[in-house]
Amino acid sequence: MMDKLRLGVNIDHVATVRNARGSAYPDPVRAAKLAEEAGADGITAHLREDRRHIGDADIERLVADLSVPLNFEMAATDEMQAIALRHKPHAVCLVPEKREERTTEGGLEVAREENRLAHFIAPLQDAGCRVSIFIAADRPQIEAAHRIGAAVVELHTGAYCDFHAEGDIDARDAELERLREMAGFAHSLGLEVHAGHGLTYDTVGPVAAFPELKELNIGHFLIGEAIFSGLTAAIAEMRRMMDDARS
Repeated sequence: MMDKLRLGVNIDHVATVRNARGSAYPDPVRAAKLAEEAGADGITAHLREDRRHIGDADIERLVADLSVPLNFEMAATDEMQAIALRHKPHAVCLVPEKREERTTEGGLEVAREENRLAHFIAPLQDAGCRVSIFIAADRPQIEAAHRIGAAVVELHTGAYCDFHAEGDIDARDAELERLREMAGFAHSLGLEVHAGHGLTYDTVGPVAAFPELKELNIGHFLIGEAIFSGLTAAIAEMRRMMDDARS
């Protein structure tokens, strides 16, 4: 049996529901604590520049209240770097961010911004944060992430999941093979390999079976499924599927 695969639960969209009414509920920190109890190995939260879901106060409370690691997703901006340096979360994951997008589209462009990003992550590393880069399963981007000294790459599984949802089986299988190959390549460079974006009960198994993977980060589907089954049950079922894929 392969090593147990860690599950990071992204609680952004609990905050999306809260912000839709401008109320104090549902509380994403309460969801994070419930996810901990349900078996999450870590919590992911993305503080966007426009604060469309997670807010600064949420990050403060998550840092103070969690007993599992916080994976702080952020754009590579001076503002976000300062916030990360103030809170010093366990992990910082750099993601691309555009104001007009609904969700993160594609991976971070590392190869063209190698010098800037190398300087950007150095203070975060000095502060003790593990730096992860959210990238497409693309060899030049993985090589660039390795050169700048990132500890982790998180491979973007969105295209694989989209092809599955569209019923394009050939494209789905080709994307899955690309993810598998690039997970192996990143691991061969000494990078820790994570994956995430768009994963559901229907798509998680083949990705979870990659032996090089150490962690999956899943959010939107789990929060949606929680409407029907509850968050604890949704996480437990995802955990079971991940474990089955590793056995």
